[in-house]
Amino acid sequence: MNAGGPAQGSPFHDLADYVAIPRIGALRLAPDGSWLAAAVQTLSADRKKYLTSIWRIDTQGGPPRRLTRSAEGEASPRFLPDGSLLFTSKRPDPGAGAEEDGDVAALWLLPPGGGEARIIAALPGGVNTAEVARDTGAIVLASPVMPAAAADPETAADDGRLRKERADAGVTAILHESAPVRYWDHDLGPDQIRLFSVDPDRLRETDGPEEFSGLRDLTPEPGRALDEEPFEVTPDGTGVITGWWQWNPAGQSHAELVMIDVATGKRRVLLSVPEYNFESPRVSPDGRFIVCVRETQNTPARPADVTLVVLDVDGSGASGESGRDLLPGLDRWPREPAWSPDSDAVYFAADDGGRRPVFRVDLATGDVGRVTSDDGAYTDLNVAPDGRYLYALRAAVDSPPVPVRIDLNPTAAHAAPAPLDGPGVPLALPGRLEEVQATADDGRPIRSWLVLPEGASAAAPAPLLLWVHGGPMSSWNSWSWRWNPWLMAARGYAVLLPDPALSTGYGQAFIARGYRDWGPRPCADVMAATETAAARPDINADRVGMMGGSYGGYMANWMAGHTDRFKAIVSHAGLWVLDQMFGTTDHPMFWRPEFGDPLTEPEMYEANSPHRHIERIRTPMLVIHGNKDYRVPVGEALRLWWDLARHGAEAKFLYFPDENHWILAPGNARIWYETVFAFLAQHVLGQPWERPALL
Repeated sequence: MNAGGPAQGSPFHDLADYVAIPRIGALRLAPDGSWLAAAVQTLSADRKKYLTSIWRIDTQGGPPRRLTRSAEGEASPRFLPDGSLLFTSKRPDPGAGAEEDGDVAALWLLPPGGGEARIIAALPGGVNTAEVARDTGAIVLASPVMPAAAADPETAADDGRLRKERADAGVTAILHESAPVRYWDHDLGPDQIRLFSVDPDRLRETDGPEEFSGLRDLTPEPGRALDEEPFEVTPDGTGVITGWWQWNPAGQSHAELVMIDVATGKRRVLLSVPEYNFESPRVSPDGRFIVCVRETQNTPARPADVTLVVLDVDGSGASGESGRDLLPGLDRWPREPAWSPDSDAVYFAADDGGRRPVFRVDLATGDVGRVTSDDGAYTDLNVAPDGRYLYALRAAVDSPPVPVRIDLNPTAAHAAPAPLDGPGVPLALPGRLEEVQATADDGRPIRSWLVLPEGASAAAPAPLLLWVHGGPMSSWNSWSWRWNPWLMAARGYAVLLPDPALSTGYGQAFIARGYRDWGPRPCADVMAATETAAARPDINADRVGMMGGSYGGYMANWMAGHTDRFKAIVSHAGLWVLDQMFGTTDHPMFWRPEFGDPLTEPEMYEANSPHRHIERIRTPMLVIHGNKDYRVPVGEALRLWWDLARHGAEAKFLYFPDENHWILAPGNARIWYETVFAFLAQHVLGQPWERPALL
């Protein structure tokens, strides 16, 4: 056992090696089913940031091959019917001057037979993403545009003029006339996301198309309706299906499902009910149906719920304005729907008991079956053109995302997915993973994953770290590069990953146990899980620490004021003063239905706000926050740090001026872990404090 100091042998023992591991982040299947385009993050040459490039992964096996290289990176792979690959990149256009390079992303095309990639669309605000019609190859792209830009066909040119005038005048101000005003780590506005159709002639102009010709604005004056909304093009290229936000801070904001006619730009509402959000649409291969995610918004009486609904492309057959529920008997939250090639079934993934398996629902009968039976968490579902295989990324607590092939032949039901060769995988882990279960004070079972370091035994019990997940409606069921327990295992710690009340994958009743009771109920659950784990002979019950981020940071702050069980507590991006946080977060409308108005309904805030218990905090705390965090604004950490200081509590504050809710830059990620290691070594292991050299 080597708690506090790294052993040797795997990338988890050296942070420089760890941050250099390639990370597979997305998959897209080629039209002929022969290969997958994978978006892979790798370290830049100066090791100061990650760059995304596109790799080829053959579906029948073989070594992966990198397809794109540039100092700016490439992302968002999409295919045309002929096998040409589209991607976005800020790489310079070989035919443009240096002054035109690198500010925003353009849309590029890589021919199916190889050769040089070329730009097919560039707009003043850049190209966020593009989608392609399955049959015709029609392209629709999303781009931010200044609201005062002229009407089509002069939209793009006028947008460029306005941006230049704004820059020349030194103007950075933004006038908001509706919510929201910022998202995650960036301000929203003054530009607004619009959709543009791309004239097919641009694909044939190998010498470079005329600057903005053949780019037609489909969504003039969208406001903030298209922010963060995925969209889909119908197979024949005549329509675009997308979520469309209706923002109403004084009431119920909600996302409609709309169809936009590509020829006319006319928008037609397909589904609209204030209590639901309709998002992530997918059109069936035969072009007849739409399936989308329907989220029931939370209210003071009940938490949110999620299902899949289906309707005809023309909006009929929806069983009312909310769509026909495909999964009325499934008490799980489905995500990422993917159609079978015959349009008779939909595949999807859903959290389930600490896993995220793939399911299949029959469109006609509504029968639901589980496709995978292992411990994996599946994303990026791609069904082969002949329906025989499903390709996906499989991750787990003990595996980074790996591309896999799942046999859909009924005779191969529940066969193990076949891993495909991908960069950076597999990895050797410095320990083992076990599943454990505790019983809460109300009798409910609380399941957890327990990461154990090599050598943990009754003769050499390991110190224990409790990690509480964020969300709060989430689950410890997948790999995390940001919160990786195997880095702790490499330093001799055991890590407990419980799913308390509010966690997904256990049904609505389990979520409801902690609804409007954020502090006491989940706290009791994680304490039951902690004591059960600490009672094991291979765990040192006298050396226990606690860590959490986001909602887990809230729980860290809550537990600090309610128990002295832990030797140290690490609170990352944690909520501290609830009425303050819910009014300054980037999306206050999400929280308000559950907690109410703090001015007229203060009871929920008073009962669940950790800051009310500051005088009881005795445990040393490490507070961590990024200044660009708009989900949990940095004011939470500043107030917590000040309150701890004025009450004489032992604490440190690790502050990242240019990071968001997550610490993403490789150098900052290393400092995050180095500081956490040193803090835990001091208080959990009783070693002298060693300040990281670069702080």
